[in-house]
Amino acid sequence: MKGSEHARRSGPPSASRPRTPPAYRLCDGITEVLLYFGVVFAPWAFGATERWSIWTLNAAGYALGLALIAKWWMRWRRGYRPMRWGEDEVETQDLEIGDRAAQTAGDGEKARNTEQGTRNGVGRARSVTKVLTAVPGTLTVLILVYCLVSALNARSTFFPRQMAFVPHDHVSWLPHSYDSAATWQAFWTYLGLALMFWAARDWLLGKTAKERREAKGEGREGDGGLPARLRRLLWVLCLNGAVLALEGILQRLSGTSKLLWLLQPVFNESPDAQFGPYAYRSNAAQYFNLVWPVCLGYWWTLRRAHENWPRASARVGGGPHMVLLPCAVVVAAAPIISSSRGGALVATAGMLVALALLMLAQRRGLRMRLGIMLLFGVILALAGGFGWEKLEPRLKTMFSDELGGRVEIYRNAEQMARDFPLFGTGPGTFPQVYHLYRANARATWAAYAHNDWLETRITFGWVGFSMIVAALGSVWLRWFGDGGIVTHRLFVFMIWLALAGCLVHARFDFPFQIYSTLALFLQLCAILFCLTKPR
Repeated sequence: MKGSEHARRSGPPSASRPRTPPAYRLCDGITEVLLYFGVVFAPWAFGATERWSIWTLNAAGYALGLALIAKWWMRWRRGYRPMRWGEDEVETQDLEIGDRAAQTAGDGEKARNTEQGTRNGVGRARSVTKVLTAVPGTLTVLILVYCLVSALNARSTFFPRQMAFVPHDHVSWLPHSYDSAATWQAFWTYLGLALMFWAARDWLLGKTAKERREAKGEGREGDGGLPARLRRLLWVLCLNGAVLALEGILQRLSGTSKLLWLLQPVFNESPDAQFGPYAYRSNAAQYFNLVWPVCLGYWWTLRRAHENWPRASARVGGGPHMVLLPCAVVVAAAPIISSSRGGALVATAGMLVALALLMLAQRRGLRMRLGIMLLFGVILALAGGFGWEKLEPRLKTMFSDELGGRVEIYRNAEQMARDFPLFGTGPGTFPQVYHLYRANARATWAAYAHNDWLETRITFGWVGFSMIVAALGSVWLRWFGDGGIVTHRLFVFMIWLALAGCLVHARFDFPFQIYSTLALFLQLCAILFCLTKPR
């Protein structure tokens, strides 16, 4: 009994932890700045489709990785253990077990059974959480090793000027590539993205100094709030997306053929084929379709936390969350205004699902339900007023123009997948190998398969493709485990909606071949990987 009373007085074990080392705080600060930089820079740098922008973001990813390794080293070398969301709550559960057992000590056998059952439950929860965390970590390493082996064990190197593959000695039963240069580029890019993912997760789970000082810091999670670090990252994402969408709309209305009024692209010189900093309107739509569901989910979460706050303002429109509404309106309308057929269809379907989710979450309050319906009405009105004139004729010719000439590409790509089933042609090698499958020299030399699911199978083979799908699935399942940031399910559902929309669009286009879209997709996965369901 004395032991449990002492545990209650002393609080959770995290209360006695030492102060954060200055070097650790510096690494956290560097991580935060680089994450914000990646969110803002990637889309504005013309979608990060050029070599200079890709390597800039790669360098940022490597710097994030170095900061993460430095933090790991300090934890191991100095024995420092930072306070993190979810971990302290699990420790507190162990203390509560002892308290409950002590309180019922008079019941004898019943008390022992209750204590043992609770401990077994916590132990199983911890085991499941460890597995859900270890699986994507292991798969990340395996995917990177797979790319590295493919590059080192290259079967050939493609030289564009000679239009020839120069063969190399290779081991056929290991992963190999048909263009070593392209696969090396893919490896360095995926390495930077992987480091960004794990650095973002590690930073998001850490508590700020203010949160560590708050005696009731965990209480904010239960009322629908989010930790400060996650809130700041989401503000940067939503505000940057809104400004980006507004710029794209103004650029479209101006009729200029220059991206950001600065650069004339080599491809898609027509203003209608572009949108904002993206030379291809569909890539812009894919990016915005990742942002607006998160923006809406974040608005709803902040509104709910604001209403539950004891000193919340009673006046209409109070709270910073109201800023997110116009942001969501502009960003959600952008995919339709861009005149991308796939982007418009994904956005419209996503709005229907989002409307249903919000209406189910807001079961009470007729005024609020009418407000939500009005919000989506404003989005469709804005999108229709600025984008329907150009989108309507394109929708009418969706099937008569063979999906924009993709039918022949799909036919050739399917044959490529059949010819390279196990290890594929090598990461990043689709355009180099595709020209061998053209009917003649005048046929289109496609740089992308316009089907990322198929292109991934072609370049990674079934071995690599299976690992990628398994890693993605493990990230989605993490929410069902214990430990992490507890949040309302609606916020998680909206992130799922954003990711699902991109995965659907990937069946008919190439969002994951564009660095800015792939980076944002993985950043949302990192956020999702930090979240857990309420207990």
